[in-house]
Amino acid sequence: MNVREDGFDVPGRQSFHAAQLDSFGDHRIAMAFAVAALASDGACAIENAEAASVSFPEFFDTLHRAAG
Repeated sequence: MNVREDGFDVPGRQSFHAAQLDSFGDHRIAMAFAVAALASDGACAIENAEAASVSFPEFFDTLHRAAG
């Protein structure tokens, strides 16, 4: 990872593995985990995923539609 003054870069070609995840109630983390889970090699479970509704109540409906 490369840290910059205004954020960071995550290098590409990462492998995502199925995992049990916990957003700890952070809506941003819940949404990031959900998007990353789409590219994982198996099923992921995200505890406290409902936190996404804090800033984007229809996030999971939108994600399901976008992911097909």
